[in-house]
Amino acid sequence: MELATPLTLALSKGRIFQQAMPLLAAAGIVAAEDPETSRKLVLATNRPEVRLIIVRASDVPTYVEYGAADLGIAGKDVLMEHGRGGLYEPLDLGIGRCRLMVAGIENAVLGASRLRIATKYVKSTQRHFAAQGKQVEVIKLYGSMELAPLVGLADLIVDLVESGSTLRANGLVPLEHIADISSRLVVNKASWKMKHVPIGGLLQALREVVTQRSRGGAL
Repeated sequence: MELATPLTLALSKGRIFQQAMPLLAAAGIVAAEDPETSRKLVLATNRPEVRLIIVRASDVPTYVEYGAADLGIAGKDVLMEHGRGGLYEPLDLGIGRCRLMVAGIENAVLGASRLRIATKYVKSTQRHFAAQGKQVEVIKLYGSMELAPLVGLADLIVDLVESGSTLRANGLVPLEHIADISSRLVVNKASWKMKHVPIGGLLQALREVVTQRSRGGAL
């Protein structure tokens, strides 16, 4: 039976989309167009009851929380920074794996009385250092984080680290682990109640795909 209103799934372009699409395809959902080449922000799929919307990665939780999307796929780093209710987080998709780390020059002093930290993860950084009883000044940056300690803007940075090659290339090293990061399926709380059957079916299909993948099975 076709839904009166389709399920809307929020995604962002780039790495998450590229890694999520094989999972969605294995669960029976294929985008009608490639968002990397299409200018459309709302994409149909092979299933008329499911559509995709393409939004900025940091906006995915907001679209889901306020019901503009029923579901979304977002990195745990984005969800930690979002920090509000209004959505469920029922499934770790196991993609987009990396670590949220404190980094700096190799001999950086972590116990200084008033550290300056450059990051775009302001809330996560504040929580991490507050849990240690440390007062820090957080400087919000949106890119080129590794530059901040090199030019004296900050003592340390907090950023995502995958291989660590960018840190090494700029003479920095990871110093403290904050959180392991991967992409999660999130669901609007109201949609979970109102559209429980179709959302539950999609969740189960994705859970089976993720389980198979974790066991080394082909998608």
